Amino acid sequence: MNFLKRYKKLFLVILFILIIILFATLLWRTFFVPLTPQISTPEETLGTIGGLPEAGIGDFDTTDGQDPQQLSGESDYPEEQTPEAGLEDREPSSVANGSLTQITSISGSATIGATISKNGDNVQYYDPHTGLFHRIDSQGNVYALSDRVFHSVENVSWSPDKEKAILEYPDGSNIIYDFETQTQVTLPKHWEDFGFSPQSDQVVAKSLGLDPENRYLITSGVDGSTIKAIEYIGNNDDTVYPTWSPNNQVAAIYTEGLDFDRQEMFFIGFNGENFKSATIEGRGLQAQWSEDGDRLLYSVYNSHSNLMPQLWIVNSQGDDIGANRTNLNVQTWADKCNFSNDRYIYCAVPEDLPEGSGLFPELALRTKDNLYKIDSYTGTKTLIAIPNGYYNISNLIITDDESELYFTDEGDQEVYQIKLK
Repeated sequence: MNFLKRYKKLFLVILFILIIILFATLLWRTFFVPLTPQISTPEETLGTIGGLPEAGIGDFDTTDGQDPQQLSGESDYPEEQTPEAGLEDREPSSVANGSLTQITSISGSATIGATISKNGDNVQYYDPHTGLFHRIDSQGNVYALSDRVFHSVENVSWSPDKEKAILEYPDGSNIIYDFETQTQVTLPKHWEDFGFSPQSDQVVAKSLGLDPENRYLITSGVDGSTIKAIEYIGNNDDTVYPTWSPNNQVAAIYTEGLDFDRQEMFFIGFNGENFKSATIEGRGLQAQWSEDGDRLLYSVYNSHSNLMPQLWIVNSQGDDIGANRTNLNVQTWADKCNFSNDRYIYCAVPEDLPEGSGLFPELALRTKDNLYKIDSYTGTKTLIAIPNGYYNISNLIITDDESELYFTDEGDQEVYQIKLK
């Protein structure tokens, strides 16, 4: 009996050691060993119903002459644009001049969905405390967009004309509210990832039925009518990004892995067009169109950038798709940027971005951001402001005359103002 007990204990010790070894091996393979995904065609990926359009590989052309496989992952700001030491002891400038700059809170409390207003000069947003939508001017004067109270709105997507908004609720409910006519339309709960057409009269979304065979990219009128299935997406909804282009050519972007560091980016049209594709050098795609829709600003991370996001820009229209692909040498996310016109981009850039933050964005939630202006034609980067405080900037808003810039701080969700002129 003692013999059995002794060997039983020995067996349990050996079993425990084997479990520890197995667990450590799984952790190593999951986080440290690069995986090479199986290459498949869009038809194989999406199943037999429909399928994303076939496309050829886009041209490789970088204006800075860099091969994406030789990226160092280091920032490449001009030396004279690097933030100076000892700025905390200086008096902040009231107008952005490339140094320490005064920041002013204009909302006074948390907001959701802040955007430029229809007049191109004010900001409008949802106040989660009151359930009301407001418009606020540069002097802090607040005006109600509607006297209707909307309780517990989780996300707000504005139309380009700023007269309509898609309101999403925690229970999955969605409505389109027209602030001009003060009317609403209820949208299906299984619609997700909304975007408006440039004319603000239609929406694009993913219709995600419980059955993968009933999952499509769709368009609809803002009144919920004229629903049209654009493309079958099946189980690939995580790699389909609805984004209606300003030139009305593209409804969404779809990505497919080539290897650990590269993906192929397909452009989905409204009528089954066979657009060219473009190669992107990483994962974690975030993208936004230039003002004319002829180019795409995007951010991705890869092993060459130490898994930190980098900004790129590429031609995205017609036969030029994939051409002039350029590494802008800025480590930030595309959703921390905004075009002021078709050429210039304003971006919030972290002072010290942790390695791996592209893969784990939560690592950068406590970073301090500075503001840069980028010439997307030449790649020139200009430091325009170092905020006089600790702000993690998102949702950049630039007035039409570029006299003021507004942003949301990720920490308190308040809207802040910087004077550019």
